Amino acid sequence: MTSDEECYRVANDDSIDDLLDELDSQGDLESSQQTLSIRMERRRYDKPVTIIEGFDLPNSEVQSVASDLKSAVGAGGTVDDGRIEIQGDHRDRVPDLLRDRGFEIRG
Repeated sequence: MTSDEECYRVANDDSIDDLLDELDSQGDLESSQQTLSIRMERRRYDKPVTIIEGFDLPNSEVQSVASDLKSAVGAGGTVDDGRIEIQGDHRDRVPDLLRDRGFEIRG
């Protein structure tokens, strides 16, 4: 292999890697393809908890979505096993907030 062929091969590989990185950074496409479910459970002392499940995102992105939701509804919550748990019954408000972020809601 000549040095020109080797340079072309390396340059060609770099362009493919750049393209894959660019495609991978398109988070909006990923979120629009996910269908989330929202439900409410009663926990200790009959306290309601809104649970959002179905995320196929890295944990850091789920944490970011959870933070935004908690701020929007004015409640505490956590991320556990890839699902968001928000204190209180927010089934009426959370679907619209998630749709605004590009997610599809089941039901």
